[in-house]
Amino acid sequence: MDENQELSLLTARGIIAQRASLTQNAVARQYARRSHDWSPYGSPGYQKSLRDSDYHFTYLSEAVMSRDQSLFLNYVAWLKVLFNSLHFPATALGETLIHTKAALQELLAPDQAAVAIRFVDAALEQYPSMPESVPSFLQPANPHYDLAAGYLRTLLNGDRRAASQMILAAVKEGVEIKDIYLDVFQTTQREVGRLWHLAQVSVAQEHFCTAATQMIISQLYPYIFSGEKNGRTLVAACVGEELHEMGMRMVADFFEMDGWDTCFLGANTPTEAILSAISERKADVAALSIALPVHVSRVTETIQRIRSRARRESLKILVGGYPFNLSHGLWKAVGADGWAPDALGAVQLANRLVEMKA
Repeated sequence: MDENQELSLLTARGIIAQRASLTQNAVARQYARRSHDWSPYGSPGYQKSLRDSDYHFTYLSEAVMSRDQSLFLNYVAWLKVLFNSLHFPATALGETLIHTKAALQELLAPDQAAVAIRFVDAALEQYPSMPESVPSFLQPANPHYDLAAGYLRTLLNGDRRAASQMILAAVKEGVEIKDIYLDVFQTTQREVGRLWHLAQVSVAQEHFCTAATQMIISQLYPYIFSGEKNGRTLVAACVGEELHEMGMRMVADFFEMDGWDTCFLGANTPTEAILSAISERKADVAALSIALPVHVSRVTETIQRIRSRARRESLKILVGGYPFNLSHGLWKAVGADGWAPDALGAVQLANRLVEMKA
């Protein structure tokens, strides 16, 4: 580890260790500066400000640890859209970053503060040009646009049965299962997340759409698990406290459709459970997923433990999820053997890696 890496690691640990104090400091500055904007929200608003500030420092610490500004910049871009959707004052995001920077200057050691502040300064420079909204993931170029749009509309109306019938009818008419996954399920899940981000659907609607899609996926399993096996084994899991399991579930199903024997461990998987499954299943590939950048360090820790415990030197480790799609070199930083942007790419990469080691 060179000096810059060591200082980045110390800085990230310093932010984590001081996170409560940093949060209190930044929010106190926020309320002292513009109390007329925030005091009407009362005590619940103050508590939410503390929660949100804690997120800011958590995301910052992960970006610093990874030495990747794009992770923090993308989070700030996400914040800008959210603030706009919530009709916060136009100055709110810039002032939030200024207060974040001031707290770092006051509470961290000077050398550590300098490292962290470079990330905040980059955000202060770039946030004015960041978009205030996010374009729809439902685009006419999608070969199954009408099916995806109708499916999402039906789910948002709360009709899970009709949505299921729509998908099953499409399969009977010859639409490939893989196309259903990529063009309908993946697209509509992303669109629901976008609509929540824009405050156009509720948390309840978002959860309903996800639960309904998981149920409908289970109805497709007779088609997915009917093929011949190729003798290869995958263990797939969502790392640490990661609760977003839909993407990795779809990845595991694509491996099944390709003939792999798969073991999907689901969300919030303890590292020991991943290690046990790899050993018991004699896995050729372990696939690890996270949806939020705040879990990047957990992926690094998990991979380190797999490397130290796995008895199969030929085991390959793949990573995926939103943070790796943002930073295409992040997979190397966490110690993986590869990364893919979607389920189809993951299967193709895994097959290449296994064939190379044979």
